[in-house]
Amino acid sequence: MIVYPLWHVGHQNEAGSNRSTIHVDEDSVFIDEQDGDDVKLLGIYSTRERAEERMNRARLLPGFRDEPECFILEGYEVDDDTWTEGFVRIPPGE
Repeated sequence: MIVYPLWHVGHQNEAGSNRSTIHVDEDSVFIDEQDGDDVKLLGIYSTRERAEERMNRARLLPGFRDEPECFILEGYEVDDDTWTEGFVRIPPGE
């Protein structure tokens, strides 16, 4: 079974040249939560069509309409591991 989480990124980062905000980087939505970007889960949908309908409705709402291209919609297989390795924390400033 495939489900479709729908995310939106409200950008406030200063990652671009001259501390400008980056919205899309190389054909994908740029995310830097440590630099102020706000990631919101709008819902998890049973079909891509339902997720797209929700995205279209959200684009009419305050905030979302200001960044209409900053939605992330990908299908995920239920019960499928997507992160298969551990991780390392890097202290701030290193």
